[in-house]
Amino acid sequence: MAKHLVIYTLAHQPHRLKLPAQPIPPGAAADDIARCLFDQRMDQFYFGRAAGKCYHPAIAAFTEFLCAGGKLCFGISETLLDQITRWDPSLLEALTGFVHHPNCELITVEPEHSLIFYLDIRRFVEGLGRYRQRLEREFGVVAQVADTTEMFMSNDLYFALARAGMRGGFMDGRSWVLDWRSPTHLYHHQLPTAILARHTDLSDDVGYRFSNRSWHGWPLLASDWAEWIAKAEGDFVFVGWDFETFGEHQWQDSGIFDFIAALPGELKRCGVECLGASEVMDRFADHSFDLPLPAFPSTWAGDGGVGFFLGNPIQQALFQLMHHAYNKAILTDDPALVDLAVKLTQSDVLHLTQWFGRSGDEAQVSAYFTPREWWALGPDRIVWEAQQVFKNFIAACDPAAVAAVRQSTPLDLASDLDDREDGSDPRGVTRERGPQEAHHKTKAQ
Repeated sequence: MAKHLVIYTLAHQPHRLKLPAQPIPPGAAADDIARCLFDQRMDQFYFGRAAGKCYHPAIAAFTEFLCAGGKLCFGISETLLDQITRWDPSLLEALTGFVHHPNCELITVEPEHSLIFYLDIRRFVEGLGRYRQRLEREFGVVAQVADTTEMFMSNDLYFALARAGMRGGFMDGRSWVLDWRSPTHLYHHQLPTAILARHTDLSDDVGYRFSNRSWHGWPLLASDWAEWIAKAEGDFVFVGWDFETFGEHQWQDSGIFDFIAALPGELKRCGVECLGASEVMDRFADHSFDLPLPAFPSTWAGDGGVGFFLGNPIQQALFQLMHHAYNKAILTDDPALVDLAVKLTQSDVLHLTQWFGRSGDEAQVSAYFTPREWWALGPDRIVWEAQQVFKNFIAACDPAAVAAVRQSTPLDLASDLDDREDGSDPRGVTRERGPQEAHHKTKAQ
């Protein structure tokens, strides 16, 4: 029986696109471009709503949970941290105290909640390291464990976490990845970097089904859920929730805060001990199993595959535009434009168009989170305008791209390579000389 429980919650708010798409004046600076791309007024409205319904009461509720002996792993996107810093100083103060609690373990997350790992894995690695340093500066805590966007996990992402110096990471415990294995054990893949597999069913009982009156488990009591945890076979149960579950997705009148208040006592009654992710890695390091990881990633969204984000033609088109926008920004050599391009790769852009051409529960969830202000445009116009945002950004990068081309020529790199007798690349990559090139070199000498 599982006598240990790890709870992880992630808090995030996105940069919402400004629709209808705004024309970007020729030669606009990066700050002006950003104001055309993203709707800061809308972000502030939805942040304020989430802060009132979720962040303030949920931090208070979970602080009491921690003081009662519970433990919690907590991640926050840099996007939301920036919004809190800008718009709600009292929330930042409460968040700081919450993170400093000895029973709270801070988790590093992909800063923008983006899909940058699909476009540039090195920038993904660098982003984790940079954000971990910011969290240390802000809160004085060094995070050892990382969560990827939407808990994406695949073979390459695992090695990326290792390259980022992370001690471990999370994945959703989907059966098509685990095969015959249970999510209630610690895993790794060829390296000591640990993997905690989220228990999908026990997580979703709270995250998705809690207020569903047609569900056989409704109403879900802390006593029942604690008993389900205790009866799970294995070493520990790892559950993961959006922090917005508490008060925003599951409203206060659903009893969700009463559930959290009662949970420490019920877990203790059932003999279940809460642990942080790092504590689990310490305790079960000698009982970790190698898990072959797939090339196609798993995620905690939808049915566990990338289809939730790339499953319709509109999402595919936006994903292509993400590539082109990022590539164009790279060609400008302008860090500010590159940062904007990364913000445009937020997974939320694809999440909020998942509903197009679909029906069912997942489409309803996507439609629910799509800003109500957008719906006045109509479905077809929403997706057309979203694509236009990317096209406008790509065109707005023209002046910087022209300047970058004029300041460097393709011969620069070739000349640098030719100056090196061993044919090594200045980036540290050894370049083999072909037969004709070697012959040319000999004659020249």
